[in-house]
Order: sequence, then C-alpha cells, then structure tokens
Amino acid sequence: MFIAGLLAILIGLSILSFFAYRKIKRELHLRKLLRENVVVEIPDLDIKAPVLEGVGNDVLRQAAGHFENTGDIGKGNYCIAGHSSVIYKEFFNDLKNVQNGMEIYLYDKSKNRYTYVVTDSFIVNPDETWILDDFEDVRITIVTCTDDGTQRQVVVGKMSAND
Repeated sequence: MFIAGLLAILIGLSILSFFAYRKIKRELHLRKLLRENVVVEIPDLDIKAPVLEGVGNDVLRQAAGHFENTGDIGKGNYCIAGHSSVIYKEFFNDLKNVQNGMEIYLYDKSKNRYTYVVTDSFIVNPDETWILDDFEDVRITIVTCTDDGTQRQVVVGKMSAND
C-alpha cells in the first residue's frame, strides 16, 4: 500500500512538472516575441500581443498577424488578425468588450509607441475584405472571430492627434 501511494505521488508530480514546463516554455516564448516584434496593446482590456507578418495558421498559433499589403505602422490602414475563442486562451478573447474612445497602442520593433483611438466596432461576414482597404487616413484595423466563429469582429482605431 505504501509503495502504491508513493508511486501515485511520483506520477502526479511528474505530470504536474510536465505541464509546468510547458507553461513556462510558452511564457518565455511569448516574452521573446513581445521583445523582438511589433506589439499591439489595448490596456483597458488587458490585451497585449506580438504581431508577426502574415496571417497563416503558423503565425496565428503564436501571435497576431499583419495582413500583407496593408498599411504600415503610422501609415495607411495597418490591419491585423488574431484568434479569439471561448474555449482557448487567445489574445483577442476580450476584444468584444471594446468601446469607442479606448486607446490602442502599437509599438514598432524599436518600441516607439503609436497611439490609436477606437472609433468603431462591428461584425462582418468572413468574405467582406473591404475592411482591409486603404481609407486615406491612418488607422489600425483588428479582425478576430466572433464567439461562434461564423463571423468576424472588426475594431477600428484612428491615429491619435497627439502622435
């Protein structure tokens, strides 16, 4: 009986150690991505995500992604996408709580901050790509899935006059 209990404790500790190692490894990878890449942050929603180039699954599995051929930081319509899920911990889970007037910070790789102010939030169908167009102003467009995954939530922020 003593050996069975000791064995159960050792197995339990091994399992806990495995999951702790995975969590620490993911956290270290996230910190590296935040340090070395563009970062989007919405402080009021406690959202902070690295932004990599492209929106393929390999990118969106680890960060938000910048749509190719859309604006640049501080120029045009800088469009990014990221996962949102009620099942998984994703970067944009709380984006549905965004309100007009909230600030969005975009940090370039040198960590210069650009401030955008949320002006609009709405839902579109997945095939509505007009949201990626250039609107002759300086804005950020953030795209994520709605909770059921059938549509896309879009948040638009325009460059603050102070930047």
